[in-house]
Amino acid sequence: MPAARGPVVSLPKIETLSMSRVDKQKLRKLSFHQLEDAVQEAEHLLAVGYRRHGQWSLGQICRHCRDVQEISLRGFPQWISMFAWIRPVLRRTLLPRIMRGASPIGLPTAPWLVPRTEVDDREEVLAFAESVQRLRDHEGDYYPHPGFGQLGRDGLLNLYTAHAAHHLRFLSPVKDPSVTT
Repeated sequence: MPAARGPVVSLPKIETLSMSRVDKQKLRKLSFHQLEDAVQEAEHLLAVGYRRHGQWSLGQICRHCRDVQEISLRGFPQWISMFAWIRPVLRRTLLPRIMRGASPIGLPTAPWLVPRTEVDDREEVLAFAESVQRLRDHEGDYYPHPGFGQLGRDGLLNLYTAHAAHHLRFLSPVKDPSVTT
């Protein structure tokens, strides 16, 4: 008798960002000393307006960054643990790239971390700022990062600072606050 199989699960299509859809020349060189600097940049973009050079709006970027960093406070779905075996490889190869500001473009985002398209920039910038404060104020242990394992408080804050810079570089400020294309 064949083994019983579980239900077939269909995951949403993961769309990668091809370089033809991103003009690398328009991406900003962006780095921050601390996560609060990323909040200030998001608030600045909200105030002056921005141009998109990628798929996500300011609100979507803030939502994604918030969702990613809050995993350190509440944990991640248990099924992700089955990929723990690859953490040492990612920690040696991908983590150093991210930390030096050379995050790869076009890596697919886990479907559960892709922000919905209908978000309000102002609300998401505020929520991102609150999330950064929660992360900073947290006094207990932090959950391990799903891809890199246990990084400790400072390691996580540095990673999330570099992560925010990676995403915010896809937006460039404009002077007219009504322009958000």
